[in-house]
Amino acid sequence: MLYHELQPVDTYSLKLSTPFSDYDRQLLTLLYQPLTGPEAMGLFSTMLADADIRETREFTHYHLMNILTMPLKTVFKARISLEAIGLLRTFTKTEGDHRSFIYELMAPLDATDFFQDPLLATFLFSKIGEQPYRDLRARFATGHPETSGFTEISRTFMDVYTPVNSHAYELQNDQELSVRTRSAGVPFEQSVFDFNLLLSGLSEQMVPRAALSGISHELIAKLAFMYALNPLDMQKVIMMALDENLEVPEDRLRKAAKDFYKMNISKNPPKLEKIYNADVPPQEYDGPKTKDRELIAYFESTSPREMLLHLTGKEPMPVDVQLAESLVNGHGLKMSVVNVLLQYILLRNDMKITTSFAQRIASHWALKDIDTAEKAMEIARQEHDQYTKWMSEGGKSNKGTRKPTREEPLPEWFYKKDNKKEAPKPAQTENKDTINEKRKTDEKRQALLAKLESMRNGVN
Repeated sequence: MLYHELQPVDTYSLKLSTPFSDYDRQLLTLLYQPLTGPEAMGLFSTMLADADIRETREFTHYHLMNILTMPLKTVFKARISLEAIGLLRTFTKTEGDHRSFIYELMAPLDATDFFQDPLLATFLFSKIGEQPYRDLRARFATGHPETSGFTEISRTFMDVYTPVNSHAYELQNDQELSVRTRSAGVPFEQSVFDFNLLLSGLSEQMVPRAALSGISHELIAKLAFMYALNPLDMQKVIMMALDENLEVPEDRLRKAAKDFYKMNISKNPPKLEKIYNADVPPQEYDGPKTKDRELIAYFESTSPREMLLHLTGKEPMPVDVQLAESLVNGHGLKMSVVNVLLQYILLRNDMKITTSFAQRIASHWALKDIDTAEKAMEIARQEHDQYTKWMSEGGKSNKGTRKPTREEPLPEWFYKKDNKKEAPKPAQTENKDTINEKRKTDEKRQALLAKLESMRNGVN
């Protein structure tokens, strides 16, 4: 489902709602990071470092996957975590086959607003515990010296400055200045709470409507959501919060909701679990889950860097990662298609990636509009002889005579189950100088193929 939401080749640009200060970074690290987790905060920090308030730059999401060393799925989950917490606003536009995004980075709430928000404060409490929560509140508490007993002697503007005659000058105010904009808090949909049911059960004699006019509907809905209270429960909470003046102060309402929760639901503080609901697009494939389908799912959910790491067992060379990025960005191939291409070349070319050979196949696939892993596997089967010719042609530029190319094994997916082909057998006569080398190479290759098979069997 992820690829209906986001793909590595999708571009994005960044927008800052306001310049970020050191104080903002403290708030992000100490108050927001426990809520979003390190992946989301790492994504936000990377975007903040890439953003330039004076210049708009465009990136692909492959840039984020590389710099954060995260698969696309983790990047997407981190993004929606930032959106849910009010630190990121996302806008998208699709033109033909090109999809672009604008990410607007929002400054965090001030500490006062953060701790007054029932969702954020309770969420933080549930994440870090009581004592760390108290310590954080104390850290951001007002630390100014007490001024009682002192007399202010500060000068006013008029005490220090006076106007003088000068030539008339018309101030130029035609340029719009940036305004410091902070996050509006958690983007919360309060319409899910039934306010009509709440009001219908409150007697005008017991709770005057004027007492409720000063209470934010958003606060009532947030408290009900946080403590899992329905409108009937909130009626009792409001009755508990009513003071002697028949008013409902916000601080009493917060305390009443917490007390009602402790008495009727749980002694433990409420916790939030992360979910993500999205419209599920129609499945493109409804057939049986064969090993080929599992491998295709693996290709579609893994970055080329990860695929190379899984296949070789070690961190891929930077030049190979850069090649994969150029195939995605330069040739416009999907990430899953690049995975098939690289695996085909690795297993076909004795675990070596030849840049010119990879780019030649990529150009061919781009012209053929190969946009899925399944299509890439099929065309690799069909055009195998042509690719073998290209690979042999690539080695003829070296001086001297080139040793005959030994037929290398191919990926298992190359051989269809409904049209089985015998894997090419090596020649019967071998050069005595290469017997030991061939034996070692075959052993290494068999180990790698076995590792790939076990990796495929473990794909969910």
